[in-house]
Amino acid sequence: MTFYQSPPKMGHPYLTDRLLGEYVQRHLPREMREVVEPEYITLGEQVRDELFPYALANRLEKPELVQWDAWGHRVDNIRVPAAWEKYAKIATEQGLIWRGYDSPYGELARTDQFLRAYLLDRVTHTYNCPLAMTDGTTRTLLTHGSDELKKRALPHLLNRTPGAAWTAGQWMTERTGGSDVGISETKAVNTGDGWKLYGTKWFTSATTSELALTLARPEGNPPGGRGLALFYVEQRDSKGQLQGIRVNRLKEKLGTWMLPTAELTLDGVPAVPVAGLDNGVRNITPLLNVTRTWNSVCAVASMRHGIRLAKDYAQHRVAFGSPISKQPLHMDTLAGMQAEFEAAFHLTFTQVRLLGKSDQGTLSENDSKALRLLFPLVKLSTARMAVANASESLEAFGGAGYVEDTGLPQLLRDTQVLSIWEGTTNVLSLDGLRAIAKEDALSAYLTLMKQWVDETTEPEAQTYAQQALSVAKTAAGWLQAHATDRGSLEAGARRFALTMSRTMALVLMANHASWATTTQGTPGASMAAMRRFAAHGVDLMASQGISQEDSAILSQDTRNS
Repeated sequence: MTFYQSPPKMGHPYLTDRLLGEYVQRHLPREMREVVEPEYITLGEQVRDELFPYALANRLEKPELVQWDAWGHRVDNIRVPAAWEKYAKIATEQGLIWRGYDSPYGELARTDQFLRAYLLDRVTHTYNCPLAMTDGTTRTLLTHGSDELKKRALPHLLNRTPGAAWTAGQWMTERTGGSDVGISETKAVNTGDGWKLYGTKWFTSATTSELALTLARPEGNPPGGRGLALFYVEQRDSKGQLQGIRVNRLKEKLGTWMLPTAELTLDGVPAVPVAGLDNGVRNITPLLNVTRTWNSVCAVASMRHGIRLAKDYAQHRVAFGSPISKQPLHMDTLAGMQAEFEAAFHLTFTQVRLLGKSDQGTLSENDSKALRLLFPLVKLSTARMAVANASESLEAFGGAGYVEDTGLPQLLRDTQVLSIWEGTTNVLSLDGLRAIAKEDALSAYLTLMKQWVDETTEPEAQTYAQQALSVAKTAAGWLQAHATDRGSLEAGARRFALTMSRTMALVLMANHASWATTTQGTPGASMAAMRRFAAHGVDLMASQGISQEDSAILSQDTRNS
């Protein structure tokens, strides 16, 4: 009899997620749980039984650019796969946008919204990208938009009818680069009949969205970020024709294949200023805070998905006479992955809760400053954790993890983008330094961390939490000592950012382990995950780079001949 290995099974993404269940039990009041938990269970069944196999079957689908019609007219029509339309319908039905704004749950509206996004993420081919930008655009318009602009856009963005809800894009990246938006070349011209934009946008994700927010420099404005303005653009006119937009090409990408990403030329596209005619980079902050939160939610969803599949496969994969789930080294590897996932989960959904309070205007001044630092730190750390986890997940399948038709390589391809878009690790590390320098965010961050340490009552968990706080304070001391040494400060920014995020993660894990021990009566898995994560290390400051040493390390070898 010939033996065949069994492919991994999805499992129920809600009922088989211990940490998710604990989180819901701990942070959602009983009245809310009674409503949303049956909905999460039903959604989980749809993910397991319908969307997981559907996503696998459609994994190679890509959008198609049709630039000309049969009679020679330039149409630049991007055709998306049927699966993309299906995901749009599901997103509206689940309220992945409107639940964040029109909900009876107040401060917990964001938690409900993002828990649903977490459950759906890995079976919808990166459809969370347009959702993230739509959410960020909605928040930006609510914060900065005129009454007229809100009246125009918000009913579409928050529409609850499948097929009628709009999505939004974010057009920032130009040929000059992505992160340094201050050197953008797109011009805004006041024609007397409104503003028109002229320039090239090198990467525009979710290019089939009905509207977008973009940056352009009004004529006469000075160079740099302050001279840019934030503009609102609708792609098509009332007849459905592109207005002043040419689609040059679709981008060929490592991953996120189904996501329409295009290079655009703006040749007189009508635009409306969102918040004045300058400080566009600053005015887009509400959008970035929201999209970076989505990025973190997608990161923890990716980690959970990879672990779930690897754990199921380990039950069936036989090697050296027994299932690999019985082999200590493999289980040690999976346990390490689980610990990192739990750290990322606590970081992300703590930020989600704080964002919910911020939306409702109930966040304290201290926590608001701390949240300003959390946004870049959580995004950069969870993205890197997710990429490492995805690579490890593929390796857990051996050669099958490298074979395209298993669907597993897509996990690594799609996860890799999380450390790139919405700010790379280095860019966000420097953003964290700006938050500290301008907004006293570090002091607030440490205060918030200490609050959770003080709330951690179980003795062992408290010890770990205190140790993490001590490391964070030492890192803060390093920052203060190097405040005037820009070279050393920037060279160590990444290690500082990762240290601060990992110490916060350990404090949150200890706090949760304390709760779990108290409510369940035994130390359990949360305490074990805390110990394991601590063993991986949270202090990355020991070997700080100095600019001169970096130059020596990277110097090119030369030989005289």
